[in-house]
Amino acid sequence: MKHGLSKIATGVVAGVLLAMGFLVAEPVAAQEGIAVRAPMVKGSLPADDPNAAVWASAIPATFPMSPQVHWPNRILEATVRDLSVRALHDGTNVAILLEYTDPSEDPDDAAAIEFMVGDKKAHFAHGQPMAQVEGGPVNIWYWKNKDAKGVDMNAKGFGTLSVQPHQDVKAKGAYANGTWKVVFTRPLTTGHPEEDTQITTGGFINIAFAVWDGKKDASGELKEKGSQKAVSSWWYFRAEAPPDYSGYYYAALAVGLALGFQFILIRKLKKGQSA
Repeated sequence: MKHGLSKIATGVVAGVLLAMGFLVAEPVAAQEGIAVRAPMVKGSLPADDPNAAVWASAIPATFPMSPQVHWPNRILEATVRDLSVRALHDGTNVAILLEYTDPSEDPDDAAAIEFMVGDKKAHFAHGQPMAQVEGGPVNIWYWKNKDAKGVDMNAKGFGTLSVQPHQDVKAKGAYANGTWKVVFTRPLTTGHPEEDTQITTGGFINIAFAVWDGKKDASGELKEKGSQKAVSSWWYFRAEAPPDYSGYYYAALAVGLALGFQFILIRKLKKGQSA
């Protein structure tokens, strides 16, 4: 009889939890399969340290790179063929780490991150209007090795690249063993929504990348410069929302209610047997 009571009690607990949805693991498909996801961290971001241990807590996403072919002058082959990206945020600022292979460290080595601004669907090539793609502003975060800083820029098509009068982006690079690691940092939101992409937690936005190999050829000309670079198409970026622990609270409440009901039920059943 004790075994029967136990089964009844277990069924009660399971029934309560099932009714509240805590025993049903419904699959939640990601909005986009391949994306840079920035988890929220406690404490300060590694804005000045591309090699900080905390970067290991961010899952890397790798994106293919190819020569820029939309705007002259073009190159047929670019040095960087893929790019690994990690990101973190602290609820106020975001840090994005680019990592890629480059055979040599050169003063003109450079990298950039690009975002759409506003609701217009801009092309990743500087927001240039193209077939079935509306032209629109893009926000570009740029870094060059010899300048050792981040630059906040905008473009609305080929030949319109300009430096913003206000600068919200910071950047720092570190080169070792044939690999560049470059970290960009900026507030999630700024006071310039018409020029800067505004990053809100929990949603996907578009992101693209560019890299320049600043090595010089035998004639002294830069191997890659200006439009001659490695680029990606648009991908996706998401600053993860803070963790929601309310489910654990309701689960604990449900278990408490179920156990209380179990206790009352068993007492009634025992009284009925002794009568």
